Amino acid sequence: MNLSLHVVSDYKLAPAVPAAAPRGAELGDVVELVPAKDPSSSSAASSADAQPAEPQRETWSKKMDFLLSVVGFAVDLANVWRFPYLCYKNGGGAFLIPYTLFLFIAGIPLFYMELAVGQYHREGAATVWKICPVFKGVGYTVIAIALYVGFYYNVIIAWALYYLFSSFTNELPWLKCGNSWNSPRCTDPQLLNGSVLGNETFYSKYKITPAAEFYERGVLHLHESKGIQDLGPPRWQLTLCLALVIFVLYFSLWKGVKSSGKVVYITATLPYVVLLVLLIRGVTLPGAMDGIRAYLYIDLKQLGNPTVWIDAATQIFYSLGAGFGVLIAFASYNKFDNNCYRDALLTSVVNCVTSFFSGFAIFSVLGYLAFKHGAKIEDVATEGPGLVFIIYPEAIATLPGSTLWAIIFFIMLLTLGIDSSMGGMEAVITGLSDDFKVLKRNRKMFTTVVAFGTFLMALLCVTNGGIYVLTLLDTYAAGTSILFGVLIEAIGVSWFYGVDRFSEDIERMMGFKPGLYWRLCWKFVSPAFLLFVVITSIVTSGGLRYDDYVFPGWSNVVGWGVAMSSMLFVPGYAIYKFCLLPLAYCITPEKEHHLVAEGSVRGFTLKHWLAI
Repeated sequence: MNLSLHVVSDYKLAPAVPAAAPRGAELGDVVELVPAKDPSSSSAASSADAQPAEPQRETWSKKMDFLLSVVGFAVDLANVWRFPYLCYKNGGGAFLIPYTLFLFIAGIPLFYMELAVGQYHREGAATVWKICPVFKGVGYTVIAIALYVGFYYNVIIAWALYYLFSSFTNELPWLKCGNSWNSPRCTDPQLLNGSVLGNETFYSKYKITPAAEFYERGVLHLHESKGIQDLGPPRWQLTLCLALVIFVLYFSLWKGVKSSGKVVYITATLPYVVLLVLLIRGVTLPGAMDGIRAYLYIDLKQLGNPTVWIDAATQIFYSLGAGFGVLIAFASYNKFDNNCYRDALLTSVVNCVTSFFSGFAIFSVLGYLAFKHGAKIEDVATEGPGLVFIIYPEAIATLPGSTLWAIIFFIMLLTLGIDSSMGGMEAVITGLSDDFKVLKRNRKMFTTVVAFGTFLMALLCVTNGGIYVLTLLDTYAAGTSILFGVLIEAIGVSWFYGVDRFSEDIERMMGFKPGLYWRLCWKFVSPAFLLFVVITSIVTSGGLRYDDYVFPGWSNVVGWGVAMSSMLFVPGYAIYKFCLLPLAYCITPEKEHHLVAEGSVRGFTLKHWLAI
């Protein structure tokens, strides 16, 4: 075992008896320590005499490939359909105070930590835990979560693709009633004005508008399902859209980062162009300024509401995408001396600025819709699929040249979703292929298996009751489980591996140690933040609902079963490791196992646990 495979200035064990051993050398002689070489250099790969060298790890063709991949993964649909509404609901500009605070004390530190760990060890989410073998289970946890998310996230992209195909008409199909999917209750939106809505009913909750019925009856066929127990067969239109999405993902990933790094030049940049175009068009609409003022209105009293702080904490965590194994996977293909500190600052700030910027494009159109119906902004404001598949499409359907605006909007949703889904699938492929070399040698075949398996599982979400399965997975597959996974990850790196060791690793890569601020965040602030979010997630979790539909009790049990199926990798693997090895070996990096054999266990000293 080469104990310094990915270390620049550590040492490796030379063979006890070389092929040309000097006279007098015996099997039990003291092992010679020789300096290791930069793992990214070609000479390091040729230094092993006894065994054939492992193929040198693939790297990004250009630095921009990596940056766009990270930005493309982090900037996803939630930046458009969740952040603007949370900002509006939680005090407008006042929401930016807790959001920015959590960004700097937890969001960026966790982002930086994952990039640095992946880049230094150049391994996926599972094998990177050679730094502390007992925590390898958390690697399997995040890989499982990334896989689960792919089961339903790709379906949302398929919806956007269906809408895109449906937009190629002279008159958008969700503009008027009278279509085959419309119910007798379908009501012309012009009849739903402020006086009809009153003070108790929100326009965004009406399910009898043409746009709402197109989504729920024309696309989802939700009216043909009685609940999660009545799914029905997959709908062929959505199945074809899903197959096309999986096809694009497969051919973006099958050659590794050499191919995916080129795709993101389109998928990561196009949303910014579209957002800018939509914003320019939006601000010219009547009522747009009212929507923007509502979005930015500063209500400092909201800061006294604990819900605001909880929303800010959870949003900053999910927005940056730490914990899915994607950042570790992407960073593992960087050159060893890449400045991941600068990358972490740049990409995380770009992501958060994008969230804020998208709010202007969204609320300018919501202001127009409220003006058109003589309603309040709060009547039309909503989040999630209801915003991007009902409210926003309805608004742009009333504009001159509506077909063009619809096509532009749904292309944006497609590109936002595709590169995020690419990141999740890459985390699964890299994480498992690094752990099982047979998969790495057959990457194309393994990518095929992952893509096809994801497609088969996603078929459950394109049935008549598929939205119920999607809601269950969205709530449980990447809810408390991902928070738990990142909490354990932060504890493993900061406490068991040690902030001091971690800082030395960063110094070897970039020539400088992280400052005291970052070390304090990694050691204390970020774990405390994650513990707070985990507890909050558990306490605030309730029964599953989709609008007025209340899920049966057994579905919540199934949901927690999905969540536990990933979380149990952590204690399960730890127990397995304790059965094989003594505690000292379990908590000591593999490259230092020879020190354990000599009786020197760093993890058994108080100095290790107090180090910062």
